Amino acid sequence: MTPTTPNPVFRHPQKTLDRAARAVRCAPFRLKLYALMLDQSVALSALIGIPGTRNQLTKRMLSELSADGEMLWLIQVGLLRREVDGQGLTDRFRLTPLGRQLVSQWQSVGGFGKANLRDRILNTLNRWLRLPV
Repeated sequence: MTPTTPNPVFRHPQKTLDRAARAVRCAPFRLKLYALMLDQSVALSALIGIPGTRNQLTKRMLSELSADGEMLWLIQVGLLRREVDGQGLTDRFRLTPLGRQLVSQWQSVGGFGKANLRDRILNTLNRWLRLPV
């Protein structure tokens, strides 16, 4: 029998980490949502309208379309993934390893900060024009 070695920690490029952190700062979600995702998946319905703000998961009330669009963007930057069951994709979301890494860092420093104008411009360019910024 050969001894097993633990999986090495994958190092994401700094550009990937920066883009993901910027996307989170610009998203309408609170750290509480991402912290909740460390332990369980979260349904889209938990983010829509009053429940999202009442449970302090979102910064403002969101429609189903806007919440889904924001979650899809976070999937594209590598923070989230859709949960899959025996029937296929569900309306639930989970953190990826990149997301877990970043959320753990943010919890240790007390948050991910607030988006500034530069963050918003770069996030918009990256999201809508697909420019590699």
